[in-house]
Amino acid sequence: MSSYDCSKCPGYCCSYPQIGLVKADVARLAKHFGVTFEEAERKYTRSDFGQKWILRRKKDAHYGKICRFFDGKKRNCSIYDARPKICRSYPNEAHCGYWDFLAWERKHQEDPEYVATTDNSLWP
Repeated sequence: MSSYDCSKCPGYCCSYPQIGLVKADVARLAKHFGVTFEEAERKYTRSDFGQKWILRRKKDAHYGKICRFFDGKKRNCSIYDARPKICRSYPNEAHCGYWDFLAWERKHQEDPEYVATTDNSLWP
């Protein structure tokens, strides 16, 4: 059993500058959206950091940029059932450093809804 709750996290890991994909991830996205592999590759991925497939990103009011499939209003994954392998396995252990930090901040701020953002403001 894990000691973190992704449903209460504002998506820290979704703001990583690179979310690497494998071929099966691109195929899963293609199936999810009902498009060809090549179309999914073109629309949803880019190449960088020496990797062939990285998820494209979009603007985010809190992190600057975030995964293109992150729902900015609900603050969760909009393609959860089709999410990449790396997202399915994160954080690969019983603890998530982001969750531990968030829980610590909420405790010390005495605010169960507290979230620090990149501009050091409080999240609404």
